[in-house]
Amino acid sequence: MRIIPILAIALLAGACSRKTPAPAVVRPVKVATAAGAGLIDKDFAGMATPDDAVNLAFKVAGQVLDVPVSQGAGVKKGELLAELDPRDIELQVAATRSAFEETRSQQQRMQRLLEHEAVSRQEAEAAATRYAQARSTYENTLDLLKDTRLKAPFAGVVERKYVDNFERVQAGQPILRLVNPVTSTVQFTLPENALPLLRDSSTRFTVAFDNYRGAAIPARLKEYVETSSDASGFPVSLTLENPDPARYRISPGMSCTITMLSADPVPDAVSLPVSAVYAPAGGGTYVWIVGAGDRVMRREVTLGELFGRDRVVIDSGVAPGERVVTAGVYQLREGERVRILN
Repeated sequence: MRIIPILAIALLAGACSRKTPAPAVVRPVKVATAAGAGLIDKDFAGMATPDDAVNLAFKVAGQVLDVPVSQGAGVKKGELLAELDPRDIELQVAATRSAFEETRSQQQRMQRLLEHEAVSRQEAEAAATRYAQARSTYENTLDLLKDTRLKAPFAGVVERKYVDNFERVQAGQPILRLVNPVTSTVQFTLPENALPLLRDSSTRFTVAFDNYRGAAIPARLKEYVETSSDASGFPVSLTLENPDPARYRISPGMSCTITMLSADPVPDAVSLPVSAVYAPAGGGTYVWIVGAGDRVMRREVTLGELFGRDRVVIDSGVAPGERVVTAGVYQLREGERVRILN
C-alpha cells in the first residue's frame, strides 16, 4: 500500500490552499498645511486707456477748407488741425460791425444831447441798450470767425479723421479724434462679488504689461462705476505710479494684467490648493484631513473665492495648521492610512 505518498500529497494540497494574507497598502499622498487666507490676489485682464482724448468739432456749419494733418500724425498744442471756409462768417462779421458802429454813433450823440437836456433820459437809455446789443452781436460773430479754425488743445496724435477737404459739415459733427499717446490710466472690469473690496483701504493693485514682462507697476484706484448696464461687470480705472516713464512707455490700447491684492472678508478663512477639493458625483465639496496615525478623514467644507493661479479660499471646515491631502483625493477612503511624500 502507498499510504505515505498519498498522505504527503494531501498535506501539500492543504498547505497550498491556505494563502498568505496580502500586506495592507499604504497610499502615498501629498499634503499641504492650511494657512490663514490673509491677503489674497486676483488677476484681471485690462487695457491702457488714454488720459486725454477728444473728438474735435466746429461750432458752426460750413464747408471744410482744409485738414492739413494726416491720420497718425503727431501734433503740438495749438497747432492748426482743420479749417472751414470763412467767407459766410466774414459777411456776418461785416454786417454786424456796420450795425455796431451805427448804434455806437447814435449812443454817443444821444449822450451829448442828454448832457444839454435836448433829449429825455429814456431816449438816451434806449440808445445805450441798442448799442450794447449790437456790440454783443458783433463780438459773437467775431468768435464765430475764430471757430472756423480748429486747433489742438494738447499735444497728441491724430487717431482718426472723419471728414475730407471740401466736405460740408454741420455744427458739432466730429472732424477728427486727438489722443495723447502716453497714458497713466488702465481700465478693467470687476465682477460684482468683488466690488466691496474696492472700498477697503488695504486693497492694493499692480499692473503687468505684455510688452514689459516681469515688471509689476504699482497703481492706485482712480474711479469706478457702481452700475453695469449689460451685467458684464463694473468698470474700474486705475492710475499707474510708473517709476520709470522713460523705460516703461505706456500707450493707449496696450494689454495688461491687473493683480488686486486684498484681505479676505471671512476672518477665519484658510487657503488651500484647488487640487485639495474633493467633489464626488453624489454632491458636496470635501477635503481629506490627515489625522492621528496618518489616517485620513473626509470633511465637508464651504468654498470661498478662487485666487492666484491655483488656490481657493476655504470659508469653513478647515482650521489653520491642519494637514490636507492635495493629490490623489479621489482614490482615498475614510480611515485609510497614507504615507506623506512631502
